[in-house]
Amino acid sequence: MSADQAAAVEVDVALVKQLLADQYPQWEALTVTPVDSGGTDNAIFRLGDSMSVRMPKVEWSVGQVDKEQRWLPYLAPRLTLPIPEPVAMGFPGRGYPWRWSIYGWLEGDVAKADEVGSSVALAQDLALFVRELHAVDATGGPEPGPHNFDRGLPLAGLDQETSEAIADLEAIGGLADVDRIREVWASSLALPKWEHAPVWVHGDLQAGNILLRDGRLAAVLDFGGLGVGDPACDLLVGWNLFSGAARQAYFDGVGADDATWARGRAWAFAVAVIQLPYYHTRRPRIAANATHVIGQVLESIDSE
Repeated sequence: MSADQAAAVEVDVALVKQLLADQYPQWEALTVTPVDSGGTDNAIFRLGDSMSVRMPKVEWSVGQVDKEQRWLPYLAPRLTLPIPEPVAMGFPGRGYPWRWSIYGWLEGDVAKADEVGSSVALAQDLALFVRELHAVDATGGPEPGPHNFDRGLPLAGLDQETSEAIADLEAIGGLADVDRIREVWASSLALPKWEHAPVWVHGDLQAGNILLRDGRLAAVLDFGGLGVGDPACDLLVGWNLFSGAARQAYFDGVGADDATWARGRAWAFAVAVIQLPYYHTRRPRIAANATHVIGQVLESIDSE
């Protein structure tokens, strides 16, 4: 999960300007504007009109820089929709300890769950993007690990963190039905594994990483969760964003088999369970969404 504020490196406009002056003086005169992305692992700034700067704030997100620099230029021409493409890599300096990236700027409006969660058209658009991504040759792609929050691992790879989160929920008390959560998670671990070749996964599909234009999908952002593995983790968005007919349209559009759909539901459940005790005082909005997802998953199981 994301770090406490005390563990994060402070990044501001002044630092970005200093690093640009030192490393990319051709851009130092451009305006640098903070972007409120809602994320906790990276600081984002708009650079002039046509670029953005993405700077890790916590150590475990540093691995995303090399990965995105290597693989996003490979993926971009193989996808119909725009994705971020690196323009340059930055390096440590001025007290900032890590590598960082400059990307081309993508135009659009960030999706808001309360406005687009029932949009069948958006669900179909996103499903098409996911199908294209999963179909790209994944040879040599990065296996799941800390660099992408383990997205794409078998569900067993989430067991320790999920079990610890369940214990935290029990210790806090009153946030959820811990006995039911423990029971559902135990059942999830018995689901059939992905037995095919690994595929590319975005790993972090959610409203904040989706750009819209006129209500339709315009681009997909933030490939920090990128890796190759079990595609089930890309069904998360069916639970954390979509509802009703839109959720079904997304699942139908992705074309996942029943076992992958069930693992996707388990992924959504595990991520929400992990988020809830961590964020319930730190980020109430994330905690509220986690509670919603847990409720939706339990309702789905009860309806079977």
